[in-house]
Amino acid sequence: MNIEKMGEAVISGDLPLFLSYLAGRWGGEGAVKEVRSPIDMSVLAKVATPSPRELEETVNVVYTKGRWAARDLPGERRVRVLRRAAELLEKNSELFEEVLVLNAGKTRPQAKGEVKASIDRLRLADLDLKRVSGEYVPGDWTEDTLETEAIVRREPLGVVLAITPFNYPLFDVVNKVVYSFIYGNAVLVKPASATPLPALMFAKILLEAGYPPEALGVLPISGSEAERLVADDRIAAVSFTGSYESGIRVVRAGGVKQYVLELGGGDPAIVLEDADLELAIDKIARGIYSYAGQRCDAIKLVLAEGAVYEELRDGLIKRLSLVKVGDPRYLDVDMGPLISPEAADEMFKAIDDAVKKGGVVLVGGERLGVNYVKPTLIEAPSERVKDMELYKREVFAPIALIVKVKDLDQAIDLANGRPFGLDASIFGRDIAKIRKAIRLLEVGAVYVNDMPRHGVGYYPFGGRKKSGVYREGIGYSVEAVTAYKTVVFNYKGRGVWRYTT
Repeated sequence: MNIEKMGEAVISGDLPLFLSYLAGRWGGEGAVKEVRSPIDMSVLAKVATPSPRELEETVNVVYTKGRWAARDLPGERRVRVLRRAAELLEKNSELFEEVLVLNAGKTRPQAKGEVKASIDRLRLADLDLKRVSGEYVPGDWTEDTLETEAIVRREPLGVVLAITPFNYPLFDVVNKVVYSFIYGNAVLVKPASATPLPALMFAKILLEAGYPPEALGVLPISGSEAERLVADDRIAAVSFTGSYESGIRVVRAGGVKQYVLELGGGDPAIVLEDADLELAIDKIARGIYSYAGQRCDAIKLVLAEGAVYEELRDGLIKRLSLVKVGDPRYLDVDMGPLISPEAADEMFKAIDDAVKKGGVVLVGGERLGVNYVKPTLIEAPSERVKDMELYKREVFAPIALIVKVKDLDQAIDLANGRPFGLDASIFGRDIAKIRKAIRLLEVGAVYVNDMPRHGVGYYPFGGRKKSGVYREGIGYSVEAVTAYKTVVFNYKGRGVWRYTT
């Protein structure tokens, strides 16, 4: 891994030591943590974490100086900073792609896709501003407010804490920084412990692009330290992407403040009897195994009407059996490893549970190494599926249940019966049935004849129920990191208005 371009952010040695970014300087006097590659679980690098003193100093600098440095930077300058960051990221794209392969276990195409999405998100930053604008409120609609008027404006909250997951360790950082900073907030980033390197590298890009040094911190701290940070009153908003269980801890720790919570998912796909099965098989299979199913919008439940069930099932068995699993550094590999051996353990516990409750493994169900697995499809009886852990929980792995349903109503019932409500797919041609599903599905987004994929957030995404609150997406997330302020002007007796009686 060539990290020469990282300069003062990395100390060279037998293993590169990545430093934390602490609102104006690189440091880290706390514990030195190992970062392992999921490819072979070898130590890839080390990270110097901030000490309690450094953490407090960083928050204090960001709160007292950084939030004003971000807010006082003119909007057009903030746009220029992010555009310059896009140019620098593109210039260094191969380095970031390499780190995504090594640190996150992504295949080369997946790594390229994440870097491209990050560059695109930076370049689209000015679109966020078009969603948030002020309002004028005249006062002559009630007797009490005659001869007054008001403007309602938005302003930045101050300091946003961004907590990001392991599966999109570059894009999620970029996205949260963009929609927070574009409107004048300072940002503290807590990257996932398993994949902190892309976030630390991106901090270097931002600084070179002209980002205010005191308005940024990248803190590779533990979950318990992050909870204490969430509780800090100097943090005005928290943007969190992760599991439902972790999200609950975040809210309990943080109390009253603003949140963007992107939590559990695992999406259903409904296949109607008039669906294009070739399209449905391809999209659903990709939805199951893409990045080893370690995506909140991965497909975990396939619900097919009886007339097409067998052909769909057999097609998915064939398609998934052809997926080549292996070292993601090889270009002919379709799917790399899970992030850890523990993730594979969870997958096989869920398989055992499903089989005990009447499920039949149709394809996959094999462990190829400590954290390498085959994409797995389990046939589940409709009367038992709701008892299965794979139905009740989100298992972050390439695994899905397939269920034969008698009609659309039963499919909707099973889709809505899960505790999550992120996305759903529906494949078919009957627009009336599709429209009915759109109306009744309790999810944040419905993809018609496509697999769920959030991409750069050009279309807003976010869940219902245990999948979270609020939306991420261009022009939508800024609403969660800004506050309304109403300004009332009193002109009574000054002859501005002449009302008739």
